Amino acid sequence: MAPPAAATLADEDRTARMVARGICRLFARNDVWCLSEMPLRSGRRADLMGIDAKGQVVIVEIKVSRADLMGDAKWPDYLDHCDRFYWGLAPHLDRACMETDAFQPARCGVIVADGYDAEIVRPAATVPLAAARRKAEIERLARASLRRQLAALDPHLAPYDI
Repeated sequence: MAPPAAATLADEDRTARMVARGICRLFARNDVWCLSEMPLRSGRRADLMGIDAKGQVVIVEIKVSRADLMGDAKWPDYLDHCDRFYWGLAPHLDRACMETDAFQPARCGVIVADGYDAEIVRPAATVPLAAARRKAEIERLARASLRRQLAALDPHLAPYDI
């Protein structure tokens, strides 16, 4: 029998995947195409990173537990890599803390999602990246997407950091 902590981590991971799925469905309906677990130049990894129909870069940081949400001090690093930033939250989380200055409500949007769908409960402000930065981020996202697609077609490519 697995220890309770392991079961909790597995449950949180499954919930995070479901939240990502719901957000991706919402985004797809709105012509925003994203990739999960996207490494950033800063060394961080965005839970979801995508491009909308206007060529703007969107990042979503997914949280499924209050402890993870309150303990995350790295999230402001993501703001340098996107035009819009969202918190992606599981439905059971209390969103009241998201209105405090610590979570920059004037800048950061909030999406609530489950495994089937999602809803934007607070739109994200658009803070445009410099053109050169946006171009670099889009190129990195495109190259990562193409690497992953090729790895799915040919598993022997895996050693090449897909």
